[in-house]
Amino acid sequence: MVLTAGGVPASATAFAAASTPAPLHVTAIPATPAVDWVETTDPPSGITAELPGKPTVRKATVSVEGKNVDARLYILDTPDGAVGFAVHDMPGDQYPLEDNLQRVLESYMQNTAEPLSSSNVRKVMFDGRPALDARLTSEADESLIGFIRLIADDKRLVQALVLGPEANEKALKAMHERLLANLRIP
Repeated sequence: MVLTAGGVPASATAFAAASTPAPLHVTAIPATPAVDWVETTDPPSGITAELPGKPTVRKATVSVEGKNVDARLYILDTPDGAVGFAVHDMPGDQYPLEDNLQRVLESYMQNTAEPLSSSNVRKVMFDGRPALDARLTSEADESLIGFIRLIADDKRLVQALVLGPEANEKALKAMHERLLANLRIP
C-alpha cells in the first residue's frame, strides 16, 4: 500500500500535493507505544502540534479556482501508520468543509488509483472554529483506516490526519486524539 500524504484542496492526495515527491509506504506492524512526541511548529502561521517524532516537511503550491495556495505538510511515518497535519494559506471558511473533505478523497484516488471513502462525518467546533471530523476507509490492496479533522480558520485551512492499516485502528485512533489534543492555532 502506498500512502501519499496531504489533502491540499483541489490537487493532492489524502496528505500531500501531487507534485510532492517520495510517497510514504505504510505496512501493518504491531502497535508500539509512541514515546518521544515532539512539538512541531509551522513557522509562517505559528500553528503547533505534537507528533510522535520529527516529521518530514513537504511544501506545495496548488491552484484553487485559479488562485495559488501555499501549503505545508508535517508528516511522520510510524510503525502504526502515517500521522501529521497540513496548513493551507487560504481562508478555511472560503469553501464548505464538506467540499474540502471531498477534495481530499478525490485527490487520494487520483494519486493512488485506490478509492478512499469517508463515514461518520460530523460537524464539530475546535477551539471556537468550525471543524469537520470523518473516519476514512479504503478496501483496495490493503484495508486502510484513518481519521481526519478539517478546521476552518479565517486565515487558513488546517487538516489533522492519520491513516494506516486497519489492523492498527486502535493505535491510529489514539495518535489522532493526541494530535488533536495538542494542536494549537493562534
